[in-house]
Parts: sequence; C-alpha cells; structure tokens
Amino acid sequence: MCGIIGIIDSPDAVSLTHLGLFALQHRGQESAGIAAARNGALRGHAAMGLVSEVFSQPVLQSLAGDCAIGHVRYSTTGSSHVKNAQPLIFQTAHGPVAVAHNGNLTNAAALRAQLEQRGAIFQSDTDTEIIVHLLAREAGSIEEAVINSLRQVEGSYCLLILTPDRLIAARDPYGFRPLVLGELGGDRPAAVLSSETSALNLLQARLVREIEPGELLVARGGTARSLKPLAPKPLSRCVFEAVYFARPDSKVFGRNVQSVRRELGRELARQTRGLQADIVVPVPDSGVSAALGFSDESGIPFEMALVRSHYISRTFIKPSQKMRELAAQLKLSPVPETLQGKRVVLVDDSIVRGTTSLKITKSLRKAGAREIHMAVSSPPIMSSCYYGIDTPRREELIANRHRIDEIRKFLEVDSLHYLELDRMLRAANGCPACAGDDSQGFCSACFTGHYPAPIPDYENITAAEPPRRPLESNPL
Repeated sequence: MCGIIGIIDSPDAVSLTHLGLFALQHRGQESAGIAAARNGALRGHAAMGLVSEVFSQPVLQSLAGDCAIGHVRYSTTGSSHVKNAQPLIFQTAHGPVAVAHNGNLTNAAALRAQLEQRGAIFQSDTDTEIIVHLLAREAGSIEEAVINSLRQVEGSYCLLILTPDRLIAARDPYGFRPLVLGELGGDRPAAVLSSETSALNLLQARLVREIEPGELLVARGGTARSLKPLAPKPLSRCVFEAVYFARPDSKVFGRNVQSVRRELGRELARQTRGLQADIVVPVPDSGVSAALGFSDESGIPFEMALVRSHYISRTFIKPSQKMRELAAQLKLSPVPETLQGKRVVLVDDSIVRGTTSLKITKSLRKAGAREIHMAVSSPPIMSSCYYGIDTPRREELIANRHRIDEIRKFLEVDSLHYLELDRMLRAANGCPACAGDDSQGFCSACFTGHYPAPIPDYENITAAEPPRRPLESNPL
C-alpha cells in the first residue's frame, strides 16, 4: 500500500505536495519522495524514512516548480531499499518522465523478463519501473504510450505520471485502489490528485470526483482531459481500504470511512446480540470507529482502556515480523483502573498473523480483565492479497490454517467473533439490499480467495498448500 499526490498549475506545487504527503503518511512509512517540473526539466528527491525526515527546507527549495507529484511507500513488490523509493525519474524518447504508483502489477515478473531479453536495464526491483520501460518503447504521444503500456499490464494501479508540461493520472479498470480529483481555488484553479480526500482536506481543496476505474486524466495548462481507453472490468474496489487502511476522515469509494467503520461495528453487535460484557474497548486507532458502533448498537459502555503511543508507527506495515512485534509492545498500554474485574469486548478491525492480538489480550489479562470477548469487524483473512497489501504468504495468515476455535485458544480469549462477509459488504455499501449480491463492487479476495483480476505471477504460489502446523502459545 502506498500514497500518491500530484498538483499542477500552482506556484506552490512542491510545498503543497509536501504537506499533502503528511495526510497520506499512514499509507506508507518506509520512504517518501517528490518530483517537480520546472523549465522543461524534472528534478526529484526520494529517501528512506518518514516525510518529516526526508524533506528539509533546502531540499524543498531545490525542487521548486508549478507541478509536482509525491509518494509515500511501503513495499509490496520490490525490497525496502532506497533504489525503490518513488517517484522514479527516467529519461525516455518521450522526454523526462517521473512516475508514482500505488498498487501491484500481477504480471510484473513475466513483463520484466521480456523487457530484459529486449535489452532493458532496470535500476530498481519495483514493478513500477516496468511501466516506464513499456512506455519508453511505445511510439506516438506520451498519452498514447501510457495507454498502450497499460494495456499490457495486469493487477492494480493508481498512477501519477509527470512530464515537464503535464500530469497524467491513471486508475486500473477494476478500481482496486482509490484516487480522487480535487481543485484548489483561485482565478486559475490548480488540479490536485490524491489517494485519499484527507490530503484534499488538509490543503483546503474542493473534492471534484473520483478518478473512474479505467480512466486516464491528462491535466495541462489549466485544463483536464478525460480518456477511457481501457476495456471495462468488473468493479472490484478493495474493501480493506474501508476496514483498515484509509484514514477515518477520508471519503473513499464515495463513502466516509468513519461512517463505514461505525456501521461495521453496529453489524458486529447485531451479529453477537446477547453477548454479556461490562465495557467495549477498541484496539486503537483503526478499531475505534467500529467499537463506537458496537457500543451504540449493544448499549455496552465504550471505554478507551488501551492507550496508544502516537510516536510508534503502524505495526501491520512494518517490513518484518520481528519489528511488528517489538513495535506492538511499545505501541499500546492498558489502563488497569478501567479494566480491573471487567468483562471486556475487545474490538479490532482485523486479525492478520495473530501475534499482535495475542500480546494485546495478554496485556489486558495482566491489567485485570476478568473476561475478554474479541470481536473483529471483518471476516477471517484466509488468502493472500496480490493487489497491493503486504500479505504475500498464506502460511503467515492465522485464519488460513486454523479454525476459529483454535485461534480463540491461541489468543487466550473467552470468545472470538468475526464479522460475517455479507454483513461487512452491506456496511461497506451502505445498502441493506446489497448483501449477498455478486455485483456489490468490492474485492474481498483476502477473505474468500476469489481473485477478480488475473494473478499470473502468483499462480504457483496459490496452488501450493503450506503444511498445517500447530499454533505456538508464545509467538516469540
């Protein structure tokens, strides 16, 4: 998962892009970068670290221009290395080009092998560079080159492509990842493109609309031209964006994320009606909205009995399991006075590997909780995601190899409740009639194993069944 932002036709494009990246930092914390266009040339800076660490004032001043794109990354394809930090900048037959990408190409390995046989020399091992090599070999205008390149790729992508005189945005025909168009006021409004509306809100830009699945938007000289060159595909928006990744203040896929998560919690309370408890406790921060909804519907009081340190980054997107576990220990602290002798409903958005959840439940027991009933506002994650979320190996997923009761025992909780798939989709759609409808428009492959887009790079992986193994009570 990554975050991208682009601004064109603003004298403050670089500083605004820099600010916008702070509102997208939750989408990637390994590296950050900005590329800017000025006087017919592109200049960029990208490095490992958070936005606040990567950009000093002298660096920002060196990137001056009236058009810029920015990127925050955590790795799904390609290692966690500075060579893969984006935006990537290349000299091509079409002139200088910078690319920022959110998503995951599922035929990248085959395309890379073909390109290398034809003499391509890669500077990184990220799938984003494949798009650059493809368009560099295409004739015609830069727009035609981008279109012909995208016709060769499979999987998920939201792209921002910067040239010295234009900004091109593209979203895959399935619509896996979000991308929105905004407008900054003034006599000559500047166009803003962003993964989430949280960046538009920060910049006080007006939301115009979503970039549609399969759309190519070309912004240049104060005008924006929309193209629809790609064959339509079944709408497959990633439901995990609403469940976990997006910021609560964002509007993703047409709905406010906070509202969706609160409804997920209400559905979870309806599903577990009759569950006896004294307090509802969220796993902050992404579980807070669902816990509020659970409390609203159940009438059980809401309590912030876990305190989160905001100086520790998100544990799910740490590059290694060891780092996730150490960060989890620092990240959440229980409040013993609130928990002592209480029957607790612990609400979280998902359980991926289970190790972080176990540390939390153990800490609640140690703090005096009498009972723990864990309620998860999504179904069991059974399958890997190949469209941009870092769960590439199914054997890492606790629900892939173990029954719910086995997971309950491993987590040392009194009961364990996952939200049913239909209820999750109903909440995500905001439409009671949508449950069970195959046309609901969301990708739920991580819960069902049904992949809407081809995954040729991973066919051997998905065919191989990892051996069943016992759950260890101590994950360390």
